[in-house]
Amino acid sequence: MQFRENLEIARELFPGDQKLQDLSLGECNTDNLSPWPGVALPGEKLDHDEFMRRLLELSSTGGDRRSYIDETGTRYLTTVRRMDPDTRARSIASYEDGGLERLFRAILTAPHWDSALLQAFRHFLVQHIAFDEDPEQGHGALSRHLAPNDRIQPLWAECRQLLVAAAPILSS
Repeated sequence: MQFRENLEIARELFPGDQKLQDLSLGECNTDNLSPWPGVALPGEKLDHDEFMRRLLELSSTGGDRRSYIDETGTRYLTTVRRMDPDTRARSIASYEDGGLERLFRAILTAPHWDSALLQAFRHFLVQHIAFDEDPEQGHGALSRHLAPNDRIQPLWAECRQLLVAAAPILSS
């Protein structure tokens, strides 16, 4: 959600920016993650955060653990939404131009992908690496011109806290 919201902010701040419009076509209302069993039908167009929301419904986690994860995500979004729009918009380049690719590649080193949820998540990660890695036409190239600065650091710090809160083993 945070990424889509930041992209929407960037498009509002830079309304004539064709690269951001193209990036939005690759992230929002798209079928580039479809189909996936239990998540997206063949040809179904979804925002990428909707794909993630649906894949989380494949989880058998319930009760207190599910509530904890929901609360952690809500706190993260509340914190990010307090940040200034320019910083949020410029963060797009740091995510798309290598930042998330490095994070996603690290996650893909996990040894087990044996549930429907994890397989769908793996699909999401692999596809996003493919979207971002082309240096001329990939999502990084479409956002690089936003020139992130040091003000984006708190967004990455919040991302780290979110990941560690959701999966404490990541702290080691």
